[in-house]
Amino acid sequence: MHTTRVHSFSFNCMQPAKLSDIIGIINKIAPPALAEEWDNVGLQVGDPTAEVGRIMVALDPCPAAIEEAIHHSCHLLVTHHPLIFKPLKRISTADEAGKLIHRSISNRLAIASLHTNYDIADNGVNDLLAARLGLQGCRPLKVTARGELLKLVVFVPLSHQDALMDALLPYSGMPGTYADCSFRVSGLGTFTPLAGAHPFLGDVGKRETVEECRLEIMLRRSELQPALKALRGAHPYEEPAFDLIPLQNEGGVLGIGRIGELSSPVALEDFAGLVKERLGVSSLRLVGERGKRVSRVALCGGSGASLLRDAVRQGADLFVTGDIKYHEAREAESQGIAVIDAGHFATEKVMIEGLAAQLVGELARRRLEVAVMTCTGENDPFLVI
Repeated sequence: MHTTRVHSFSFNCMQPAKLSDIIGIINKIAPPALAEEWDNVGLQVGDPTAEVGRIMVALDPCPAAIEEAIHHSCHLLVTHHPLIFKPLKRISTADEAGKLIHRSISNRLAIASLHTNYDIADNGVNDLLAARLGLQGCRPLKVTARGELLKLVVFVPLSHQDALMDALLPYSGMPGTYADCSFRVSGLGTFTPLAGAHPFLGDVGKRETVEECRLEIMLRRSELQPALKALRGAHPYEEPAFDLIPLQNEGGVLGIGRIGELSSPVALEDFAGLVKERLGVSSLRLVGERGKRVSRVALCGGSGASLLRDAVRQGADLFVTGDIKYHEAREAESQGIAVIDAGHFATEKVMIEGLAAQLVGELARRRLEVAVMTCTGENDPFLVI
């Protein structure tokens, strides 16, 4: 019997959350701009102004996941695969999609997805899969985007500098292995409130001199709008003074799939056994000689056959993915690269626990009172007999 896991936390001064707050967090974890053009990510069903107190994370918006979310009185179901891929001409219970949409709306269950944007994002599906399989030094298998960086410079009274920094640091971005990087220096600021102003400090018509802090934080351009919203929410001034400076620093590359190294070479058959164990599958399909030594491994969660040649070009000994077809297996043989097909479901379901943990972290950081649950009722549609 499956047991649904609930991730919860408690702080003083916890705040209720609206659906729009959760969508903002999802967009931070996997910026929508990363999604493929054909994809449909973000809010699929729901009222952005509705309160959310309980979230469930699942791989698919399938009937089992929707019923489990309703059973546990969840307000939002977050899935990897979208419920709505293409424009709908009708929402009718005679159609499967219409039936699920109607069922969700009737039970005030919102549905949101993060799909190819979560495949590409840092710490998304492919990084979670790479970590599960023990790969080190991972990089994108195929680069699809390069991060752009901005420097945010803002001036704030000394009394509010810590609160403002705490509000902005969740949106900071820094290439490499460091986080929460900032710089600040104190100085004097001047301003004269004009007629109609309601100044935090000083009087209308009188020039004011204030001890202020100049705070500098590096942002990813994709984080700009939520960062500015956080700035205005935490800053005491009516009209905060800030600068945005484009940077030439490369903000890191982003892309689909991952390639990395094992800590030491292993036989293909032995690594296949490790994949079975760590992904919890009873069987998988293998292309290549069982005794072949592998050390450089490429992977792509879900259907990754289109990346086979990228794996070959980057010198991978092995490619791990799902949904490999016969002729693609033959091509792998001819290219001398081994393939493990562990299935679409198994190579992507790592996102359930991974995304739940990320949501818990972001919700705690914002002190939002929301419980996060993981769906346990989903199963691979394929049975091996």
